[in-house]
Amino acid sequence: MKRIEPYFSCDGATLLHGDAVECMASIPDGSVDLVFADPPYNLSNGGFTCQGGKRAPVDKGAWDQSAGIEEDFAFHRRWIEACGRVLRDGGTIWISGTYHSIYACGFALQLLGFQILNDICWYKPNAPPNLSTRYFTASHETLIWAKKGEERHTFNYDEMKNGEWEYDVIKRPGKQMRSVWSVPAPKPSEKREGKHPTQKPLALLERVVLASSEEGDLVLDPFAGSSTTGLAAVMHGRRFLGIEREKEYLDLSVRRFRALMD
Repeated sequence: MKRIEPYFSCDGATLLHGDAVECMASIPDGSVDLVFADPPYNLSNGGFTCQGGKRAPVDKGAWDQSAGIEEDFAFHRRWIEACGRVLRDGGTIWISGTYHSIYACGFALQLLGFQILNDICWYKPNAPPNLSTRYFTASHETLIWAKKGEERHTFNYDEMKNGEWEYDVIKRPGKQMRSVWSVPAPKPSEKREGKHPTQKPLALLERVVLASSEEGDLVLDPFAGSSTTGLAAVMHGRRFLGIEREKEYLDLSVRRFRALMD
């Protein structure tokens, strides 16, 4: 097993620079407790969206361009299979996406023997309008939660039922957490060290981490981006391993971790 030198390491968190599948080859079998993956959605196709009330291109970069249905699916199957190898029996994986990618990921999970536990509708109360006026306004993303193997998986039911979720207009105090989550976009303070084009809100990742891992668990994000998953993990006593192939986002992650540690 080839060792890959960390790009950055601090208390509880390690970042690797490279391709997700290649880097995961250096991780021992069954050593990861939880995976959160925010893979490319393959939606950068020359279209446009609304940012700050103005028209803006949706192109995120070459890494987000579609290679065609079959190639896109083969990519998702490869990285999900790699995640399955490093996950322990009973470990779980979360995958986020839109209709551009999430169905391919769900099919790959089923082909590879994962048990789908839930699909979560992440409702975005402050989603931007649809400028074309030819479609419904996209105001949600889907998260799939799935389990490897037969062992009992971690679900912190009481934390989800009785935790403090004041920002969520759907969650009722003292009632079960449902599969529709209202989570606003990242706060300006979360982009103080720089911006990532597909950055997830810290509140979303905190909920994922708190729901499906225990303190001391190892959380893996194979598409770490600006490491919001890592921040949520470290803030709540978990260990984190992130993989990212774009150096500029690794450097952004490093700044965010250092700001957290200060």
